[in-house]
Amino acid sequence: MSTVEKHETPGRTRLVDKAQYGLAAFLAVVGAYVVYDATTLSDGFADQPVQPYAFPYVVGTVLVVLAALLAIATARGDVPAAEEGEDVDLTQPSDWATVAQLVVVFLANILLVDWLGWAITGAMLFVGTAYALGSRTLIRDVAVGVALSVGTWYGFYSGLGLAIPAGILDGIL
Repeated sequence: MSTVEKHETPGRTRLVDKAQYGLAAFLAVVGAYVVYDATTLSDGFADQPVQPYAFPYVVGTVLVVLAALLAIATARGDVPAAEEGEDVDLTQPSDWATVAQLVVVFLANILLVDWLGWAITGAMLFVGTAYALGSRTLIRDVAVGVALSVGTWYGFYSGLGLAIPAGILDGIL
C-alpha cells in the first residue's frame, strides 16, 4: 500500500506523501517532550552564563520547527525523490526477517548489558547486527566488535568520566 496520494485540481496534479505527515507528527511529539523534559532539569553550574540545561531546549525547539517545516513542505506537494544511484528497489516488500533479527539483537543487548557489561554486549551487538545485515566474516566482525566496544568503554570511562556497565569484567577493565 502506497502512502503517496494524487490530488488533482484543474490544470495540476499534486502528490501528497502521507508518511511525511507521520514523520512530522513524530518530530513534533519528540521535540515537545524534549522541551517539557528540559523544564524538569535542575539548575547547573552557577558560574556559567549558558547552563547545561539550555541544550535540550535548543534541541527540542529545533525538532518542533523542523516538524512544522516538513508539514508545510508536504502540504505544498513536496515529495522526496529517490536518488539516481539508489540501489533499493522500493517495489519489493520489507525484509521482516532481518528486522526481527535486529530487534532480537537489540533486546539481547538491553537485557544483558548490566550483567555482562558493555565491553561484551557491545561486541555482541556489532556481531549480531553485522550478521543480520549479511556479513559472514565472523572472525573479523568479532575483532572489530571487541575493538569498538572496549574502545568506547574506555572512552566513556577514562575520557569522559562516565561509568557504563563493566558487568562481569568489573575489575578487569
